[in-house]
Amino acid sequence: METILTINNLTKKFGYLTAVKDLSFTINKGNVYGILGPNGSGKSTTLGVVLNVVNKTHGDFHWFDGQTSTHDALKKVGAIIERPNFYPYMSAYQNLKLVCKIKGVDYSKIDEKLEVVGLLDRKDSKFKTYSLGMKQRLAIASALLNDPEILILDEPTNGLDPQGIHQIRSLIKQIASDGTTILLASHLLDEVEKVCSHVVVLRKGEKLYSGRVDEMISSHGFFELKAEKSSQLKAFLESNSKFGNITEEEDLITAFLNEPMDATAFNKLMFEKGIVLSHLVKRKESLEEQFLQLTDKN
Repeated sequence: METILTINNLTKKFGYLTAVKDLSFTINKGNVYGILGPNGSGKSTTLGVVLNVVNKTHGDFHWFDGQTSTHDALKKVGAIIERPNFYPYMSAYQNLKLVCKIKGVDYSKIDEKLEVVGLLDRKDSKFKTYSLGMKQRLAIASALLNDPEILILDEPTNGLDPQGIHQIRSLIKQIASDGTTILLASHLLDEVEKVCSHVVVLRKGEKLYSGRVDEMISSHGFFELKAEKSSQLKAFLESNSKFGNITEEEDLITAFLNEPMDATAFNKLMFEKGIVLSHLVKRKESLEEQFLQLTDKN
């Protein structure tokens, strides 16, 4: 599989603050990667380093085969890491003409990319008349003008209304389906679950998880339990390696599974132990629950 970006033991410090700590992951062609984490987790700093706008402290990264300089590699990268910044009194078409001049791209690309983002019918409208969602879509068109191999987006749906969020997410999926690799930073679990194939989870600059989204949520699920002998039930669960994280809220015990087990087998086991369950429900974890588990453990 062709490698787009490799990050090895990347560290970035701002004085006493370590924004990114010993971070390693690889991005391969044709996938949608999410860097997921709360604000302040090091997502934007990581993007800034690989885009050469922030200097690294330690570690290394390289684009593509590692033989291309970062300067040359970035000619094959499209990125939006700040709010869209166009001239308000110029039309979308005029703004993109300026971008074409800077990037050395033929003007014929403008209509093609405006059509991709659904703005061809508004190409002669002034930028200041655009909604926030349209401004973001124009920024994506601008980033696509040089037909990049990878598109990098930092919090692409921030500040948008539900319709704008839906349009941007649909657009990301469409661009990915055409073969462009995408790397997006987001603090929204919902966004990563709906849009990304792979995820890197960060907290305080450290990697908690890296891998496929479907593998992250393909856990064995959890039981929700109630019993009169709740202390006996909890003691059994905590002493059994088949169970991971155990939580208790009011009289409801939640037990996460480390291996497959169905509710019938568990109920039979409890009965044999003399624990009668008054409530037994098996559930599948969402990405949010997995994320909370990850961040609680670390």
